Amino acid sequence: MTELHPMLRENVRLLGELLGRNISEYLGESFVTKIEGIRKAAKKDRAVAGGDASPELVGMLADLSDDEIVEVARAFNQFLNLANIAEQYHSVRRHRDDVEEGVESFADLLERLAQQGKTVNEVLQLLQEMSIEFVLTAHPTEVTRRTLIMKYDEIAGLLARRDHKDLTPEEQSEITEALNRLVCEAWHTDEIRRERPTAVDEARWGFAVVENSLWQALPRFLREFDEALFQRFGVHLPPQATLVNFASWMGGDRDGNPNVTANTTREVLGLSRWMAADLYLRDVRTLLNQLSMWECSDELRQAAASLADSTQRNPGEPYRVVLSHLRHRLQATRDWAAMVANGESADTTHVLFDNAELLQPLRLCYDSLLQVGLHTVANGALLDTLRRANCFGLELLKLDIRQDSERHARVLAELTRYLGLGDYEAWNESERQAFLLKELASKRPLIPHDFECSEDSAEVLATCRVLSQQSGSALGAYVISMAGFPSDVLAVILLLKECGVRHPMRVVPLFETLDDLSRAADTIKQLLALPWYRGYCQNQQEVMIGYSDSAKDAGQLAAAWAQYQAQEALVETAQEFGVKLTLFHGRGGTVGRGGGPANRAILSQPPGSVNGAFRITEQGEMIRFKFGLPGVAQNSMKLYLNAVIEASLLPPPKPQQHWRDLMQRLTSVSLASYRQVVREHPDFVEYFRTVTPEQELGKLALGSRPARRRAGGGVESLRAIPWIFAWTQIRLMLPAWLGSDEAFASVFGTSDEAVLQEMRQQWPFFRTHVDMLEMVVAKGDLRIARYYDQVLVPEQLKPLGKLLRERFRNTVACVNRLKQQQAVLESNPRFASSLRVREPYTDPLHYLQAELMRRDRQSEGACEKVEQALKVTMAGIAAGIRNTG
Repeated sequence: MTELHPMLRENVRLLGELLGRNISEYLGESFVTKIEGIRKAAKKDRAVAGGDASPELVGMLADLSDDEIVEVARAFNQFLNLANIAEQYHSVRRHRDDVEEGVESFADLLERLAQQGKTVNEVLQLLQEMSIEFVLTAHPTEVTRRTLIMKYDEIAGLLARRDHKDLTPEEQSEITEALNRLVCEAWHTDEIRRERPTAVDEARWGFAVVENSLWQALPRFLREFDEALFQRFGVHLPPQATLVNFASWMGGDRDGNPNVTANTTREVLGLSRWMAADLYLRDVRTLLNQLSMWECSDELRQAAASLADSTQRNPGEPYRVVLSHLRHRLQATRDWAAMVANGESADTTHVLFDNAELLQPLRLCYDSLLQVGLHTVANGALLDTLRRANCFGLELLKLDIRQDSERHARVLAELTRYLGLGDYEAWNESERQAFLLKELASKRPLIPHDFECSEDSAEVLATCRVLSQQSGSALGAYVISMAGFPSDVLAVILLLKECGVRHPMRVVPLFETLDDLSRAADTIKQLLALPWYRGYCQNQQEVMIGYSDSAKDAGQLAAAWAQYQAQEALVETAQEFGVKLTLFHGRGGTVGRGGGPANRAILSQPPGSVNGAFRITEQGEMIRFKFGLPGVAQNSMKLYLNAVIEASLLPPPKPQQHWRDLMQRLTSVSLASYRQVVREHPDFVEYFRTVTPEQELGKLALGSRPARRRAGGGVESLRAIPWIFAWTQIRLMLPAWLGSDEAFASVFGTSDEAVLQEMRQQWPFFRTHVDMLEMVVAKGDLRIARYYDQVLVPEQLKPLGKLLRERFRNTVACVNRLKQQQAVLESNPRFASSLRVREPYTDPLHYLQAELMRRDRQSEGACEKVEQALKVTMAGIAAGIRNTG
């Protein structure tokens, strides 16, 4: 049995001890004793295999008053958050006793490529074309308040300071006291938001991730790779190479979110430029202090001479003259962006609009230093700033726009009716395409100045007009959700054109449901067959694959296979038309939404689907877990880069036909099995809403977007995130495994069972799917799920609960049989140990939550203490198993 690393265990112990000290000072030693009694009862409860929750533990929790229950929930929640900080820091701690699992060094990867016969030219060619982009999204899965996240980051920084063997006792004491103050501040901070954040608040949080983590992590990551590249192949990365880029949906994703408007998008774009200018100003101030030398190239000396008077700098310090002028322009840019964000008109004199204007003076200084032999200076802070400028540009985060295809069709329908041209919504696909292509080729405007339309359509047009006021570099992709036909793409391009967008914005169809995925390649084929569109896209096509809604629609196994096949077909289509394809993966944090270890996910993609280009959403709490600290962000970027390089240069083999045939049979069974329960069982929706905190979830102010696409409706109207969040809270994890149990059971005992083992051993896609399924069932817990059922479910619904728990048990058996093991996580004892350590803290939160849900539903009027405690348990459980939606 693998235990926690001694240093990790010590940090967890210290933070827990400090938390106990602060709780004691606030609530008294007797209260700490009560909490410790609950923890010990939970640990004792776990020691009894199987069965129901112990009467001792349940009784202790049930006896708590409404006032006590809030503080008990807060105590366990805070401990789990502190344990997460320790674990996150441990992944990047300075003195490792062993290599972190799954993080291959750049040197080892490049050596492996060389051994496989890959030449330096092949590697450099790939790096030159490399396009890895992380798209930060504000999906409502981050349950921790930003003010607490900032305190947690400070705690992680102090753990790093403490991780030195040469500290004096006084220094150790000073750090411990600083940790104690932060733990005290966290304990006395309300962990639950009282109001939903606005879309602008969410965007500010995204900018803070860049400011506090990515700004430092990016140059360190590139330096690490550059060193390995030089050691193995004798070449350096050019200064313009960034390898990774960042974009955002925060303030641009309006699909089903009425709170994201054209004004929101305008404000976020302004704030993004303000933050970028402010960060570059900090860099330039540092460079002004460093670059005091007088030796320079003739080109730099001439540039400095022409600027010396305006900057009032000594022309004998040419680097400072050039950088002073850049500082002046950045200050003007920052002032202008602040006014734009507020909706005010602003003077554009000296404002930087084109990234080339930012890069030119930096590159001029860099090239001059190299020319005069000052390589050490050139490759110091100046190179870091150059790389930041190439990655983040003047916009900091490129902003994607996402909107539903029906909204665009409705605008055009209202317009065609207004103009007496017919009803766009009533036309078939060929009629729509003919109209759109005719208008796209026309030089006259289509939309008259006096066009009167609905409020929703006016908002779509207003957004397009905001985009027309931006430089092309500020914008990412225009993503069309629920896309199904070529006209969906052409409609967006026409609306952008009519609203004055002159740069060809990438328009990206998102294929989400099972049916959409099956038609994806055909839709793109029809689109690429249009000569006008081929000219527009310049032989570059991006397609987004939806993971969340496809899994909710069909179950995880069927959805995963549909996604795989769609990607294969899209690769073939792109090759047929000679088009460079970029697949944009809409993955979430949980397995039910396409989540899981990044490197495994990339390496299990169909051969040819990566090819140097990979775009992926990073959602909610996963942004913090992957990019919240500079060291963590550096490791995350390393994982992605290694996987994309390997998948591109050493792609996995194509699946054999008999694997595909068996996979088709498996998914047919799983699809029918999943839908038979979720869509057809008469008690399913009522059971779901009774046993899970789905209804209570609406009380959590998680994000700016509503939990439902529309009021009322069944499971189909629920967004994928709360759908998975609710099942995760009760530890049944249903969306990720339902259907797989019967699919695999249908093969066991037949001759195809040997084929399953062959697939697991030789096919990365299938092996990864089985491993992710194992991770899901490891986080599941039948004892917990059964307790919710006992406390909350009426007798007439209990048979369904019993059936679902039995099917979960069968899924566990299937996983163990597939992996030829006695118990889950036999091959991953470290993860198993992490889950086991958290149990005495997560279990009380589960039992408390069920009790609170019972109290809340039985009370005639809302009890503020019960509601507050219920919200805390949701946040604590999410922290305990490091998953929400």
